[in-house]
Amino acid sequence: MRSFNALGCKKVVIGLVHLLPLPGTPFYEPGNTERALDKAVRDATALSQGGADGCLIQTVDRVYPTGDEADYARVAAVAAITRAVAEATPPDFQIGVQIMVNALKASAAVATVCGGSFLRCTALVGATVTPSGIVEANPLDFLTYRARIGGDRLKLIAEVDSMHFHWMGDKPTADVARTAARMGANAVEVAHPDEAVSNRLVRDIKRAHPHLPVILGGHTNHENAARRLAEADGAFVGSCLKSGAWDSAIDVERVREYVKIVAGLS
Repeated sequence: MRSFNALGCKKVVIGLVHLLPLPGTPFYEPGNTERALDKAVRDATALSQGGADGCLIQTVDRVYPTGDEADYARVAAVAAITRAVAEATPPDFQIGVQIMVNALKASAAVATVCGGSFLRCTALVGATVTPSGIVEANPLDFLTYRARIGGDRLKLIAEVDSMHFHWMGDKPTADVARTAARMGANAVEVAHPDEAVSNRLVRDIKRAHPHLPVILGGHTNHENAARRLAEADGAFVGSCLKSGAWDSAIDVERVREYVKIVAGLS
């Protein structure tokens, strides 16, 4: 069983493993599960060989449910893919699960049973507006379920100001981070396309919560990683590690180059 030991030790690099639309979703196409599994294993292997600390297995579709729910077939497909990735990578390679947009219980079940070590939580606390509607957190329900299935070892990385989550209302990001940490988040995530804003968000959280790891949720690349990660504790990394478009294969040499940059900051 894997455990997430990287947080707080060094700056972590987590590559994004994007899946095709899976059974139980409106844009699923026959053969997608097999294609997604094969690509996920190849991508995770490239990340591991390139020196990344782990991967996040993330569902991708055009429309999502807004509640903490997921079709049974979709969960089964993600479980099969997660197990295949776990069997293809070393024990210390971290595997995260994020069944979008906020299926936290299903994600926890897959990670607990199939070799995952962490979850990326779109809305662990609060509520946010998404293209599919309002997503509202239910931490009591989720955390009770996680404990019931023996998933307490799973680390939680909570989005607090990112691509998927923006607090509804007037609340500073540092305060959102504090709330998430009180609910059990082991780290928080921020993401902003503007470099100066991103760096300010990291500093605000670090000033208020010096021991809470802050992970960047996007917008880094080989050119800006040294600047954007100067004060952050790690990053989820996607497009810049790939050979072409966002859904193309991860390139092991691009991973090595990115990891080398980040290693120089640790």
